[in-house]
Amino acid sequence: MALPITSQASWFGTVCSRLWTRNVRPADYVLTVIVGALLLIGVMMIYSVSVGPNLQTGQGDPFSLVERHLVMLGIGLCALVIGSRLDYHLLQRGTVWLMFGTLALLVAVLIFGEGVQGAKRWLIGPSIQPGEIAKLVTIIYVAAWLASKGKKLRNPLYGLLPFSILVGIVAGFIILQPNYSTAMLIAAVAFTMFFIAGADLRQFIGSAVVTGGVATLIVTQSARAMARFGTLIVDPAKELNDGSWQIAQTLIALASGGVFGKGLGTGGGQYGYVPLAHSDGIFAIWGEETGLIGAILLVGLFVALAYRGFRIAQKAPDDFGRVLAAGITFWLVLQAFVNIGVVTQLIPFTGQPLPFISYGGSSLVMSMASVGILLSISRALPKPPVVKSVPVVGGATPVLENSATTKKNATISYRGRDRRTRVSTRRRSATPRRRPNSEPDE
Repeated sequence: MALPITSQASWFGTVCSRLWTRNVRPADYVLTVIVGALLLIGVMMIYSVSVGPNLQTGQGDPFSLVERHLVMLGIGLCALVIGSRLDYHLLQRGTVWLMFGTLALLVAVLIFGEGVQGAKRWLIGPSIQPGEIAKLVTIIYVAAWLASKGKKLRNPLYGLLPFSILVGIVAGFIILQPNYSTAMLIAAVAFTMFFIAGADLRQFIGSAVVTGGVATLIVTQSARAMARFGTLIVDPAKELNDGSWQIAQTLIALASGGVFGKGLGTGGGQYGYVPLAHSDGIFAIWGEETGLIGAILLVGLFVALAYRGFRIAQKAPDDFGRVLAAGITFWLVLQAFVNIGVVTQLIPFTGQPLPFISYGGSSLVMSMASVGILLSISRALPKPPVVKSVPVVGGATPVLENSATTKKNATISYRGRDRRTRVSTRRRSATPRRRPNSEPDE
């Protein structure tokens, strides 16, 4: 019996050997273009919200935030390329160790983490945020776990009960930071994956009700969380407090953009009016500078991302790829619309960054790594049938041939009326077949 360390070393060696394989199939180029457009918008907005205000105050390097963002973008690009070229099935073999490592980080942040406004969410200063890492790792682990259960998911003892314990452990560590929005996001994505994997609808509805009740109980025990929910029922124009003032500034920035916007770099919200303009409020700055047209364009890019991601999930060759692609897509799109919903006062303030656009090292790298996994799954999609022109008798039309389903060195043609298939091999016998009851040739 191999030792666990030896097994994981073998897994790591397999990863390295398959990293730069030849004849790699092309990935989903449409998804690549969509993500590239979002990343470009992110760089432009980080430049817009940081350089001008820094030049105005004259404090430090005005390009420091842009430079740090570009560094994390480079790391994320490496993660995207590596993830896209690796066989995504390798994640199944290392998923247990990934989850153990993530849980260790979640424990470490509670002990050694940097406290900001009463919350411990960062390790090594603001460099590493384990909650962001937990989003992707939990999706990978849940996808592997669900794919291994098959039809047993419909049995609550094998499906819902252990699944709830698993998700509850991860969410519980994040709640202790406290970071309620990330815990709720992970739970929502995980239980959606549970339903996609084939769980019974009654189990899904029951788990949603129980999860909602637990979340409500937890939120009501936090004065800070309740204050954020209060911003939904307060009119910012009439009653200003810490939460409603932030919402009021984002709404003013969005409204001042009009239809066509003020122009890139010419907005005023980043000059201290919109809090956290580089992260939570970046959509408000984008709407101010590009107007309603730009806001619709950005929302459209995330809708297109959802379409391509779920299309990859639908055509994935196995259950693991299907559930994994669906979970990643749902996570990215849900988080995007949570951020936009906060800015437009549709949901309470959560602190969730806008994927690919907001400043944030861990969030950006994990989002790009998840896209790399999506691209890897897209490479594994079955090839479409190829039309081959085959010389046949009787004027039959060319046929569709798929190398994965036909015999090697054989061609398929159709006979006249009955459309019965005939497989003609490369070699035929040189001696003609005799007819029954016929005389031998002289």
